[in-house]
Amino acid sequence: MDERTARTADPAAGREVGRGGERLSRRETPLDLTPEEFVEIGHRLVDDVAELLAGLRTRPLTRGETPAEIRALLDADAPLPEEGMEAGPLLQHATELLVEHSLYNAHPRFFGYITAGPAPIGILGDLLASAVNPNLGAWTLSPMASEMEQQAVRWIAELVGFPSGGDGVLTSGGNVANMLGFFAGRVTRSGWDVRERGMRAPDATSLRAYASRGTHTWIQKAADLSGLGVDSIRWIETDATERMRVDALRDAIEEDETAGHRPFLVVGTGGSVSTGAVDPLAELRGVCDEHDLWFHVDGAYGAFAAAAPNAPDDLRDLALADSVALDPHKWLYAPLEAGCTLVRDPSALLAAFSYRPDYYHFDQEEAKNFFERGVQNSRGFRALKVWLQLRQAGRAGYARMIADDIELARRFHELADKHPLLEPIGHALSITTYRFVPADLVGRTSEPEVGAYLDELNREIQSRMERGGDAFVSNAVLAGRYVLRMCIVNFRTTLEDVERLAEITVALGEEADTMLRPAELRPAAVG
Repeated sequence: MDERTARTADPAAGREVGRGGERLSRRETPLDLTPEEFVEIGHRLVDDVAELLAGLRTRPLTRGETPAEIRALLDADAPLPEEGMEAGPLLQHATELLVEHSLYNAHPRFFGYITAGPAPIGILGDLLASAVNPNLGAWTLSPMASEMEQQAVRWIAELVGFPSGGDGVLTSGGNVANMLGFFAGRVTRSGWDVRERGMRAPDATSLRAYASRGTHTWIQKAADLSGLGVDSIRWIETDATERMRVDALRDAIEEDETAGHRPFLVVGTGGSVSTGAVDPLAELRGVCDEHDLWFHVDGAYGAFAAAAPNAPDDLRDLALADSVALDPHKWLYAPLEAGCTLVRDPSALLAAFSYRPDYYHFDQEEAKNFFERGVQNSRGFRALKVWLQLRQAGRAGYARMIADDIELARRFHELADKHPLLEPIGHALSITTYRFVPADLVGRTSEPEVGAYLDELNREIQSRMERGGDAFVSNAVLAGRYVLRMCIVNFRTTLEDVERLAEITVALGEEADTMLRPAELRPAAVG
């Protein structure tokens, strides 16, 4: 007899009896907490997080531990425990592991890549979002949360000057945000029903997308996943400032049209990840209009700087795009993860992604269902932290913080220019590229042997800095040179931190030069 048959109703007890009946009637699970336990554990965690945030400046940015050391601390090869452990000690153990053995992108001297430290209200917003746990796929499943996301998307558009009346959606980050724009362009400019009939339709032609060589690798993923293939991308040369050459773009489009291909998309860069370069967006819009192409701007890093008074004028021309990708977890200082896609045509995302199967019963015609505007059906409430931060700082607050980041990067460029051992390479938005050059090699940087050594030396400086925990930079390769790259998207960074980075770079450079300099490049002995 199975359990379902064995169960019978017991009128006297008013509950089910039978095999498992007692356990199911008075169910206790290892995941539940009493309100008192939740308060005690939660308060301790908030205290620990507050202490972490308060001590970021004096804490090592990273401990430089190896993968083997981290796995040993975690006991990574241990099997799944048969029995669990109490929530309080478990959460405290996890807190200690993470606090003592992480790299802190919120540290004021984290200048690597483009990841911002989280705003405190965003941290608390993620806690509240997890507690309510709405599914922002459909409005019915998340009425208030869906409206808050819609409002946050509209506020983002207003902040960067994107036209009202369009549409948008929050995503996991820049890769997906850019891909949504790519797919919208593919559907609206392919010339046939590409969603229904795919790339093998009788009237299909080979599609072509155009992007500069500085474009992030999201475009290869989009071309791959869309079925076009990576060879559908035409890489357009850039000028000396890393901006797309409009003449080269025109030539490539005309060449492809003559060969029978179908151009459909141009990607403009609103702040490249290597140098902060901004393409001539208004001119790219003109080319797209001439050839009826979808114009997408990758502004994952730089688009929010359109709100700042000291941003380049070209960046404000992102308002001319058909779609724009932005990352609130970059220059809105939101906790990971949060990206955003904006589109000018309110029907574009629906045209690219909407399906309504019979088992979906969502009847509110006036409501926005986000599952129809992207690749996710189940969607977390990432909008809450963005909404809270926009409300807390307002337009003026964000314009000031972003402008300060840009100014601090410019100040570092000035420091490097004045320092006898630092060579500034370039500055755009909040990125400055530079390298360490020993004094006796300053006049010899064009010599092949010296150039190769400087690449090795600056690579070693970066490695030592990553292990040291006082500061963190990334790198770029510009005109064949390996250079250091500092980027500021951090409201905690001050002028003191920027000055300290110069000091750290020089100290590490002098140490590394003493150890690495080949004999043939050493100064001749005197006497």
